[in-house]
Amino acid sequence: MYRTLIVDDEPEIRMGLKLKVDWDRLNATAAGEASNGAEALDFMDNEPIDIMIADMNMPVMNGVELLEACRGRFPGVKVIVLTGYEDFHYAKAAVKNRARDFLLKPVTQDELMVVMERVISELDEERKEQREQAVVQWRLSQYFKDMKEHFISRIVREEPERERDLIERAGHFELETWHEKQVRFVTAGLRERSAAYDGSAGRTPDKFRLPFELLCREFAETYPAPVRPQVFRDDHYPGLLHFILEDAGDEVASFTAALRSCIAERLAFEPLIGIGQPVAGFKRWKEGCISSLLDWNMSESGKMKAKDQADPKPVLTEDTAKLIQRQLLRGELDAFRQTLHNELADAFGASQARFVKLIAHLYFLLDSLAQTAGVPLSGGEQLWIRPDTVLALDTVQKAEAFLLRLGTKIYRDQADAEDPDNSVIENARQFIEQHYMYDLNLGMLAEKFSYNRSYFSELFKAKVGTSFIQYVTDVRMEKATRLLKETKLGLWDIAELTGFSNPSYFSSKFKRMYGVSPSEYRNANSDKG
Repeated sequence: MYRTLIVDDEPEIRMGLKLKVDWDRLNATAAGEASNGAEALDFMDNEPIDIMIADMNMPVMNGVELLEACRGRFPGVKVIVLTGYEDFHYAKAAVKNRARDFLLKPVTQDELMVVMERVISELDEERKEQREQAVVQWRLSQYFKDMKEHFISRIVREEPERERDLIERAGHFELETWHEKQVRFVTAGLRERSAAYDGSAGRTPDKFRLPFELLCREFAETYPAPVRPQVFRDDHYPGLLHFILEDAGDEVASFTAALRSCIAERLAFEPLIGIGQPVAGFKRWKEGCISSLLDWNMSESGKMKAKDQADPKPVLTEDTAKLIQRQLLRGELDAFRQTLHNELADAFGASQARFVKLIAHLYFLLDSLAQTAGVPLSGGEQLWIRPDTVLALDTVQKAEAFLLRLGTKIYRDQADAEDPDNSVIENARQFIEQHYMYDLNLGMLAEKFSYNRSYFSELFKAKVGTSFIQYVTDVRMEKATRLLKETKLGLWDIAELTGFSNPSYFSSKFKRMYGVSPSEYRNANSDKG
């Protein structure tokens, strides 16, 4: 609502002006009154005001002095001047001080409403422009880019939320139309093992990861529209960069050829590029990304190309993935071994391509669990940089033994901790830090870590010192204060980006926690800046 301050030395006139305005229809409110200019300035020092209706002939500080002070201290306030016929000379001063309009006393209801509607229409346009500028600045900020990549990473690493909510949230990152497109994922990285690198001279791939990433990002950001891809990095796979391109014509082939040429020319290294299978809809982005990683992993050996991955049937169902996770968290290693054996045997009997794909899917699942649990995997256990290891797992027994070893390590490293509950709660806190903008609830986390809901609630409070709900709120508020200080986004955007259901709830929680409204907090911090 637009906040209006009425300034006149006569209480009856102030009351009359309030009664003459249909505040609800204008989406405005009479926020306060003042009997002279000095009182008006004091009020505006403590309360935000959008419109001021001010008489020109007042004691202590008249309207001319008030307008001059407002022009310097509150340039955004729209001023409507009231003056008597005998004081019409004030109109010149009002124009000089950029008053929006002036009215002769006595003011009729129709006259006042016409002027108020005109002023509010201007404010609407200004706010719309400010919102658009804020969104532009937000989309140019590094914080936006980081959150956008996190959003994409969550889609490709986890089972996404409801599709409708996902599409709505994608709008914050200019991705809503990508849900409708058929896309391909492209994974690029430098060859980790090749005789072409002269390690003795210091030219090894690991030393070129940063320039490689910067070069890939620059290439993607300057690639001609409308083919310009989305680009993101997954911290789980250092040295790799992923691109999402619309699968139209030969655009993917053209992009990868140009990217390969650019990297070879600028870094004098031949990149390794994997191209995934075409997928459509956010729900299938995970499958598309894994197929791209798999093609990158296999392409050096030449044993399996992208065309060999063409079977669209998922090799690992969501239910099986959840079953494996539960078995490892509970230490049910025999059941885990049996699940691995059954899945691997079925895939092996189907085709070699499906068998290799399943090994990759199972590895990526275990790698994600290892990351969540803080269990480091050694170089020999990291399939994403060891194509030779994948090819060596050419029987059900070999693949089962390798994956069982990884799963056992994840479970035992957690179980060997001094207090397993500490590890679980720390993992839960990390999960909240990474997913605060999404719908989080205690039951979901209790199920994720295979705990009884009531016990998990008590455990969380005992280990963290605060309730689950309060902890999530604290994390979200910390992120919200950063957005208030570093961006000009409106409360709707900030509330949604930090996981609050609506801006009203966000504002009330914010004021309860910090003692000021989000707008007051932003104004105070912008003044300090």
